[in-house]
Amino acid sequence: MLLLSAIVSAPWHGIAAVAVLLGLLGLSGITYSFIVARRLRTQTEYKPVLEDWLFNAVMPFIAYSTLTVSAAAASSYAHEAFFGIGAASLLLLFIGIHNAWDAVAYHLFSKKH
Repeated sequence: MLLLSAIVSAPWHGIAAVAVLLGLLGLSGITYSFIVARRLRTQTEYKPVLEDWLFNAVMPFIAYSTLTVSAAAASSYAHEAFFGIGAASLLLLFIGIHNAWDAVAYHLFSKKH
């Protein structure tokens, strides 16, 4: 999230370098989403519920896919692409807030062993 903001906020001379960096960031996020989904599926600590799948695998995949598509379209449709980048950024922010709250609630209310 901070890296995405830094890339977009930097004083670039053109959009090509920004598009490449955002595309790489998006592809990295897609790859990481698949890694998280595989780990979520194979872990044995508990059975993941729909909310776990949505906020840890599905929604990040959607956000990073939106970022990747927006980066690919940036050279031809810069105005529209920045809306897609903003939407992806906002979705990642909401996911991060939810997951941080979820982690705090888990540690606060779970039994101590």
